[in-house]
Amino acid sequence: MANIVAIVGRPNVGKSTLFNRLVEERKAIEDNMSGVTRDRHYGHAQWTGKFFSVIDTGGYVTGSEDIFEAEIRKQVKLAVEEADVILFVVDCHDGLTDLDTEFAQELRSTEKPIYIVANKADNQEKSFMSAEFYALGLSDFEVFPIAAASGSGTGDLLDSIVSHFEDEGDEDPDAGIPKISILGRPNVGKSSFLNALLGKERSIVTDEAGTTRDAIHTRYKLYGQDFIITDTAGIRKKAKVTEDIEFYSVMRSLRTLEESDVIIVMVDASRGLEAQDINLISLGIKNNKGIMIMVNKWDLIEKDHKTMNRVKEDMLERLGENKWIPIIFTSVTEKQRIFQAIELAVKVYENKTRKVQTSKLNDVLLPEIEKYPPPAWKGKYIKIKYVTQLPTKNPVFAFFCNLPQYIKSPYTRYLENRLRENFEFDGVPVKIIYKNK
Repeated sequence: MANIVAIVGRPNVGKSTLFNRLVEERKAIEDNMSGVTRDRHYGHAQWTGKFFSVIDTGGYVTGSEDIFEAEIRKQVKLAVEEADVILFVVDCHDGLTDLDTEFAQELRSTEKPIYIVANKADNQEKSFMSAEFYALGLSDFEVFPIAAASGSGTGDLLDSIVSHFEDEGDEDPDAGIPKISILGRPNVGKSSFLNALLGKERSIVTDEAGTTRDAIHTRYKLYGQDFIITDTAGIRKKAKVTEDIEFYSVMRSLRTLEESDVIIVMVDASRGLEAQDINLISLGIKNNKGIMIMVNKWDLIEKDHKTMNRVKEDMLERLGENKWIPIIFTSVTEKQRIFQAIELAVKVYENKTRKVQTSKLNDVLLPEIEKYPPPAWKGKYIKIKYVTQLPTKNPVFAFFCNLPQYIKSPYTRYLENRLRENFEFDGVPVKIIYKNK
């Protein structure tokens, strides 16, 4: 990833607002309460034809023993190491604070370009007051007074930022890359799974439910396959969501589901498949997503040689007609089958994008239909003449017949089962439509 800009600073100076302004999308949660952003959050931006990546970070606080603030400091340092240009955001309303001065000391060791961005300069008086930040003695560049909420002053800042980028970058470095998201209830191990895959702390992990708030996107490569894996906030029942921040976290998670190709629904082995997990799966089916179930914390279960089969059968029973969803049992802490889980997710993506030749479809399915034709309706015989796969993003098959309106859902399920038996569509919703011929 080339051309990276990191947005850093103390809490509640408007870093996420500036991030959303640069990426031209409300990707990061904004709130007046400090400490909302915790993990590194990536987005893509462009200015005057030059494309670059932007990293939003949590508020940096020195000397705090709070577990989240200690983890946020690690995430900020990683972002600074990764970046080509650093935006140090300060607040014109509060003026120069001790926290700003302390954080400036942390940045002195880097030789990367640092821009002091004086946010909340929403009038001329505040713009003039931004001059006090020169006292930080940190940057070779002028202080840029801006108002991230309205966009005032961001144009001049961007002109200066992109002057450091020689190439134009990729218009969309993520275009055509499979998107896999990890969803589930709070505290089932989603962030731990992402960190175990990457071999580094990409997401903050604690025993406290609700640690992850934003959807955390990461580019990942395994066995020569590139894809984007996204960690999301835990999703609870709507009635239990009382805080605004959690509400927006859940909304980000659901939007991530809609933007994904494959969703990994992570389940706690000790709790099994719960109603909220079923709701997530139903939403995935409704949105035509590839789906798999990852049962985590399997190492904590007392088991014999029949336990896994018994638990799997119970889950399939709960899934009802959706028994085509694959299930894998893992332990993230023990790194048990975590890479097999990703291989399964990639396999589901391949199934989702599989195209079957029309000749092969007809060679296989027409004899099956001849053995068990659609039931006659009021003395009228239904004849299916041929089958073809439609050029859609998801598997959709058109069956051409003389009386499409008389084919009932049990026969549609029969056809779907034959498709799944003969062609690999595990983990993928299959849609069947009938057309008059």
